Amino acid sequence: MFSPIKSTKVYEQVIDQIKNMIDQGTLKKGDKLPSERSLVQQLEVSRASIREALRALEVIGLIECRQGEGSYIKTSFQDNLFEPLSIMFMLEGSNQEEIWELRKIMEVEAAGLAAKRITGGQLNELSEITKRFMKSEGEAEAVTAEIDKEFHYKIAECSGNVLIFDILKTVATLVDHFIKDARKLIIVHEGNKEILFSQHNEIYLSIERHSSVEARKAMRIHLDFANKYKSERTI
Repeated sequence: MFSPIKSTKVYEQVIDQIKNMIDQGTLKKGDKLPSERSLVQQLEVSRASIREALRALEVIGLIECRQGEGSYIKTSFQDNLFEPLSIMFMLEGSNQEEIWELRKIMEVEAAGLAAKRITGGQLNELSEITKRFMKSEGEAEAVTAEIDKEFHYKIAECSGNVLIFDILKTVATLVDHFIKDARKLIIVHEGNKEILFSQHNEIYLSIERHSSVEARKAMRIHLDFANKYKSERTI
């Protein structure tokens, strides 16, 4: 478990020990940390140092502190990625094209991995999402856009790579944040909805055939189409 700390930067040492326990698998997502009193006793440090360490871990998004319940290792980290990435995007003076380039790289590969790794249950779920998307002809643009987003997130999930899934959701949020209503703008343009239906169906069929080559190609065609239309719009 924990070992006593002898250091001038006490709270940093507390953080390092908690990180090491996560790395070793002693602490996992959703686990509750020992109480402040227990940490004080095990680490032989002051309560102030423990609280400082917990505050720092909460700020970086590793733990969540629940009033009256204690501190827990977080189970989801997508929200933690958005703010630093969006701020970095603005500070670096990046343009919207760079976001789309990153998204394309990740989504094309995610489709290829999904074709190889998707399970029977996941394929059924993706099939249902595809059918709902195809049947959304008369729905409001916002509804179709949400199903579209769900489709892409499911493929990222089916890639079997949690980093791709987490980062892609963040990148998709950046797209929506910096390119306002991007999906809606594409959908409302005459003729685009039918093209999107066809492209999404081809992506699904390629994954159903477990063809990584075809899935990557279908996703690339779809994103190139979306990017071309997006380029004609302004933020």
